[in-house]
Amino acid sequence: PAVLPYGGGTSVAGHLGVHDPSRPVLSIDMSRMRAMVSLDREAQLATFCAGVAGPDLEAQLRAHGYTLGHFPQSFEYSTLGGWVVTRSSGQQSLRYGRIEQLFAGGRVETPAGTLDIPTFPASSAGVDLREMVLGSEGRLGIVTHATVRISRLPQHEAFHAVFFPDWERALNAVRELAQARLPLSMLRLSNAVETTTMLTLAGHAKLVRLLEGWLRLRGCGEGKCMLMIGVSGDRAQALPALRAALGLARRHRGVHVGRGLGERWRRNRFRNVYLRNAAWAHGYAIDTVETAVDWPRVTQAMEGIERAATNALHASGERVHAYTHLSHIYPQGASVYSTFVFRLSGDFEADMLRWRRLKDRVSEAIVAAGGTISHQHGVGVDHAPWLEVEKGELGMKAMAALFRQFDPDGRMNPGKLLAS
Repeated sequence: PAVLPYGGGTSVAGHLGVHDPSRPVLSIDMSRMRAMVSLDREAQLATFCAGVAGPDLEAQLRAHGYTLGHFPQSFEYSTLGGWVVTRSSGQQSLRYGRIEQLFAGGRVETPAGTLDIPTFPASSAGVDLREMVLGSEGRLGIVTHATVRISRLPQHEAFHAVFFPDWERALNAVRELAQARLPLSMLRLSNAVETTTMLTLAGHAKLVRLLEGWLRLRGCGEGKCMLMIGVSGDRAQALPALRAALGLARRHRGVHVGRGLGERWRRNRFRNVYLRNAAWAHGYAIDTVETAVDWPRVTQAMEGIERAATNALHASGERVHAYTHLSHIYPQGASVYSTFVFRLSGDFEADMLRWRRLKDRVSEAIVAAGGTISHQHGVGVDHAPWLEVEKGELGMKAMAALFRQFDPDGRMNPGKLLAS
């Protein structure tokens, strides 16, 4: 049979399911493997069973004064093992790092035997075994235990909103902030359409009108873009970093509006995904794609993805509401995360065709812009057709050989990453 490890089931890229109706499937539910096995305060390492979900993991750490700091939008249901095998990125990765920086070692049960990965601060001893597991999407085996690098709970944490008159000024400011390497925990920049959408969905229409009127007086009218700045850590470090960030933003005509919008974002940051269900009930579908590119290609990628989405359904007379934010910022570049809202027809086959057409067009736009096919959602089967553009023929063959070494009969989560 095919063997599917199952964590939280939050995949949005087709990681679950075997598309061969003749093949029996064994699904292994990891949800009861959620204990913290050990806590090393001196090395700041914690070992968990890999089925632990985000809230349970954080609760166990916070009882001892620590945090992992890994907060993907799927945090409430996704699991540590799932984060590792899909190369997950949390909303505050600017401070804590992506999962590849947090994953220190662990254990993987494979059809060929048990792979134990010891922890080291660093090593130059050949190929890093962690890298074979990270992003493997269940093709090697089942991650049963993971040791992660943890941090002390921050004394101070806050999220502030800054508005810029236009995208160009906002982008330049964010790039300078990233390359200044200030000890911030988050930079999240919304383009003009997403900014308008977020303010519309915020409720409190009268207060929003007052805010927009005040922003117009400060030079941020139509076309304004909102930046969320997060600071986390000791006050002696966090507050000077915030002051420096706001000072840099002002040089690009950024207008600081305080913590109100930031705190509202923090309260709701894991709730937005549930809008998908509510929108579906009202006849609309919501989907997302994301990539990462170097700074010179960020605007080109954003515009190309949104244009591809808008044009994808034009032939059938349908409109797409497309908007984008930069969800993770690096000195080298940024992730480009786009959302699409489109109308459902009420017929399953017709709606699937619309989604497939849109998905294909935006994926082609990502590749054309020189972006990775996924920055944080993984590959699964949905993104597999575009993976070879990124990895090359030799890279694809190397991955296939690696999977055969650990799983010679091809039982583990078949069809993912590499098209069958």
